[in-house]
Amino acid sequence: MRHIHSPIYYQTHHGRIITRETERGRLRLASLITGTVFVVEVIGAFLTNSLALLGDAGHMLTHLMALLISLAASITASMPPTKTKTFGFYRLEILAALFNAATLFLITLWIFNKGYQRLLQPEEVKSGQMFLVACIGLIANISCALILWEGSDGSLNIRSAFLHMLGDTFSSLCVVLGAVVIYYKNWYFIDPGLAMFLCLFIMIWVYTLTREAVDILLEATPKEVDPHKVIEALVQLDGIKDVHDIHLWVITSGMYAISAHIVVEDIMVSRTLPILDRINHLLRDKFNISHTVVQFETEA
Repeated sequence: MRHIHSPIYYQTHHGRIITRETERGRLRLASLITGTVFVVEVIGAFLTNSLALLGDAGHMLTHLMALLISLAASITASMPPTKTKTFGFYRLEILAALFNAATLFLITLWIFNKGYQRLLQPEEVKSGQMFLVACIGLIANISCALILWEGSDGSLNIRSAFLHMLGDTFSSLCVVLGAVVIYYKNWYFIDPGLAMFLCLFIMIWVYTLTREAVDILLEATPKEVDPHKVIEALVQLDGIKDVHDIHLWVITSGMYAISAHIVVEDIMVSRTLPILDRINHLLRDKFNISHTVVQFETEA
């Protein structure tokens, strides 16, 4: 088994070098900002009687967890394997994701139910304070998106967190606009309506997260990798006559593994090393597969 481990740095499409420690620092800062504003929005939601703020806080919680999962993935990637855990601790990220999804599902159901009751009997909302708290959330989300933006074109991990923050920015903008409408029109039904709308976004995120986590635990084929294209690319390499018994699976998010039988000419074992190097580099560069298990065999 040969591994090509994740490098300690990567290069963005603009040519800038970003180290993994810098990546983790950005994720920590974004997590701190998001977590702080989440607490502010929860407190503000109860003080202003705004379900929309509470829904936005729930949406922010989903992205806080996404940031923490990305941070955990970056940290665990540097942890060495042990005798009893030869792949290391990558699956801790997946277990945490499933726990987070289950918790968010229950919270979202509660908010959605409260929103439905509030639609039937609208209650007064302190729209001025709601607007101020929502603006704080919007500024925080824009700040986090800017923090993560530079590395988003070079790291799948950062890109995922960046896209989550863009989604949270949109939800905060909706709450800000809702607060303005309530202030001028006194349409209090907008508040629970926005809360239920944001709950739908959270449910989509929970469903996607749960499906991806279950697929990883079931060792499903990565959705970004087509096994047929992998085989087509491998058989074009010098020295390879055929490929069969191929298996592709996900170790953790963004980390793929493959096992395959490679048919070569009847040559000495030492002559397969250059072929193995070509296989490893092709799989890493073209398909982002960093863990390979190759069995060489001949047609005989």
